[in-house]
Amino acid sequence: MASLDRPWRRGGAARYARGRLRGILRPRVEVVPVPADVRKDEDAEIAVRDGTILRANAYRPADGTPVPAIVCAHPYGKDDLPHRSGRGRARLNPQYRIMRQPGPVRISAETGWEAPDPAFWVPHGFAVVNLDLRGAGRSDGVGSLLSEQEGDDIHDVIEWVAAQPWCDGNVGMLGVSYLAISQYRAAVAAPPHLRAIVPWEGFTDPYHDFFYPGGVPEIGFSRLWTTLVRRATRMEPDLGVEVRRHPDDGPFWRALHPELGGIRVPMLVCGSFSDNNLHSRGSMRAFRGVASADRHLYTHRGGKWAVFYGDEAKAAQLAFLERHLKGAQREIPRVRLEVRERGDLIAEVREEPDWPLPQAEERVLWLAPDGLLSAQSPQTPGGLELNPRRRAATFRWVFDEDTEITGDAMLRLWMRARPGGDAHVFAGISKWADGRFVPFEGSYGFGRDLVTTGWRRAALNPAGPTQVGVEFGPSATLFRAGEELRLHISGRQLSPRNPLSGAAPGLYRTTPRARWLLEWDPQRKAGLLLPVVPR
Repeated sequence: MASLDRPWRRGGAARYARGRLRGILRPRVEVVPVPADVRKDEDAEIAVRDGTILRANAYRPADGTPVPAIVCAHPYGKDDLPHRSGRGRARLNPQYRIMRQPGPVRISAETGWEAPDPAFWVPHGFAVVNLDLRGAGRSDGVGSLLSEQEGDDIHDVIEWVAAQPWCDGNVGMLGVSYLAISQYRAAVAAPPHLRAIVPWEGFTDPYHDFFYPGGVPEIGFSRLWTTLVRRATRMEPDLGVEVRRHPDDGPFWRALHPELGGIRVPMLVCGSFSDNNLHSRGSMRAFRGVASADRHLYTHRGGKWAVFYGDEAKAAQLAFLERHLKGAQREIPRVRLEVRERGDLIAEVREEPDWPLPQAEERVLWLAPDGLLSAQSPQTPGGLELNPRRRAATFRWVFDEDTEITGDAMLRLWMRARPGGDAHVFAGISKWADGRFVPFEGSYGFGRDLVTTGWRRAALNPAGPTQVGVEFGPSATLFRAGEELRLHISGRQLSPRNPLSGAAPGLYRTTPRARWLLEWDPQRKAGLLLPVVPR
């Protein structure tokens, strides 16, 4: 194959787009009524330490039995709920239409966006408390996204919940995305009655995980999200404005980091391999970084909401929360690892003792002439020139035996640019079988993602080569003998930008105009470092 290609143009785009259109018109989401024995206390008022009133909806057993409580906290509006019309059709959160649903989602009419479903948790002996954060929904005050103040507010709410007659004093937290991120702040604040957290896919470093991965600006979903939150809430400062004011990592961004080392409560964190554009890296960082010895990792590569509300994930969440909120004897795997062959084919689900996998071995595939990767390090100089805004440099490797790649891959390059200056380097690993691209589940419901991707902003010198390292997001993939790995290097995102056939709303700023030269020789070696699991 040629050394240069356009991986953002692949066959099957029209068929995929037609499927997306069907999903927009008829999303695979079923809304069911809440059982009659679930009581809802609406707009419960909670005064936090500075006197501000926050409001929450509490769902609990109708007979008043004291039970453990599950709290979720977010800026999305606790009362923005799906409901069924007189004709039996459901009004859904628009996100369920905008972002593809690869599997069926079944929720009740009282399920907030990315929140635990009271119709599941209350019959299992829990209360669910859905909280509007300060400045959001029906809560008073002016809030601050991702701030320490949010953690203090949730601390006070948890202590209020624990003191209610319908709560037995044990409180946990559960939720997806921002409802996961808010758990880290709350756990750092260490409310005495918080027994466990279940952050289900949530970033922990907003700069590197979301807004500027590798220093490259994300200008799609991040702008959409900050705009929608600004319009729907009272938050200061305006995070969207601050993001543009701070293109480099520094004190502003560090103030938005939760101090993971201060988290000591038991934790079950979901680290999906299908959300590399947003939450995957931060979830894995949380598993490695918290101080709790009782921490667990649940991995998958399915659709975010289909998995979260699916039977297997709910069983894992239930077992964990029954263990820590009810004292039940439940065995929880340290790491639940899911390895896939393709987006719709799970190769294996197994238990592992830790992440990264201790048995993984580093294998290096070196860049070589003619668009190949080689197991032998370069003996002679070589290189490849490209216009990185129009083409990608592509290198391939064919496996001669079944090979599992699980962990964090790394790319090391030597590059120069004419003219010099900042370069936005996009790298990706794709899988091919019988000459056909193998798709995987990606962020925002994108169903034609690569195995993994990475980004790096680098200052390149036109006179001499600069060493550039690109870190890939975590993945767990099985390549069969005869299947092909392709490495792509470009100056633009590797997925299509078309909203129906691409990874919208994710969007990254293309590299400035220049020509790149990738180089390698016996002293300056360029290669792909892979975590290979012995089989």
